[in-house]
Amino acid sequence: MKRIALLSILALSHALPAAADLLPGYDRFDLTVDHRARPIAASIWYPAANPTYRAPVGDGPIFNPSFAFIGPAVAEGEHPLVLLSHGSGGNADTLGWLSSGLVAQGAIVLAVDHPGSTSGDSSPRRSIDLEARANDLSAALDMVISDPAFEPFIDQARIGIVGFSLGGTTALGIVGLRFDGAIQDENCTTGPEAADCKFFQLGGVRFADEPGYEADTRDRRVTQAVIIDPGFGGSANTEALSDTLTGVTLINLGEADRLAAVDVGPSGNDLANRLPDANFVEIAPANHFTFLGTCKPGATELLERYEDDPICTDPEGANRANIHGQLIFAIAEGLNL
Repeated sequence: MKRIALLSILALSHALPAAADLLPGYDRFDLTVDHRARPIAASIWYPAANPTYRAPVGDGPIFNPSFAFIGPAVAEGEHPLVLLSHGSGGNADTLGWLSSGLVAQGAIVLAVDHPGSTSGDSSPRRSIDLEARANDLSAALDMVISDPAFEPFIDQARIGIVGFSLGGTTALGIVGLRFDGAIQDENCTTGPEAADCKFFQLGGVRFADEPGYEADTRDRRVTQAVIIDPGFGGSANTEALSDTLTGVTLINLGEADRLAAVDVGPSGNDLANRLPDANFVEIAPANHFTFLGTCKPGATELLERYEDDPICTDPEGANRANIHGQLIFAIAEGLNL
């Protein structure tokens, strides 16, 4: 494991190049796949060759939107492609802060809304079908590299993936890690993940009974990976570790505020030491929810009213927008952008 100190990130965060004069380009498309009953909502962010019209993306009652030009031509040249996988109950558009930030580093970002684990339809059993989630991303990649509007502008030797929370678990599968359902069932009883298993237990889930949880979902086209606060790391199948991608970057948010279930560092499940030649980054003060979009005024009170998770509450001393800047820098470094 190579540990990248937080202080290094803070010191170098000013080195992020300024965003281009143009907003990013953005487009949506439907992805029809055999493993889903309905089309998947997918989106793509990219360097724009010219302006079209400016529109908000990911606007809603909780999070501030990001802005993009809708449907412009792609800027000339070959650009690295980044797959993006959202967490449980999340969606791609509310991560526009990250997608647009990576576009400013020259990347094209391809994301999907994973059915069964996205905003408004997150189901305990469907959420742990890691095979279906990984197949969503691989199918989206198939589509975009065969699309004449995008294929000429993609450097297919530089395909990376970024995943957060359950999306981090999904991304780990795509780079070769496999998970053991029996171990996860045990962890949900006695291990450090026990307190975070309530959602799945309410759905009557037994991980060992779900074949999609243990499936081999490696996509060898993906050659770089950055994983933020991934779930289920404690159930990694140690026999498959030797076949995982080398040089994965693992990011933990928070120190005292870190969720035990997503701790992959030396004090947690130690995935950072077990994955081959992995890099480990810690960003603090922060917590798991700091990764999500910046919140609108009144959002905290609205969440409290509906007794929802405190997704707009950061630890003392944390500035979510500043943390996002540090994350963009660390992710861009991990993807060699």
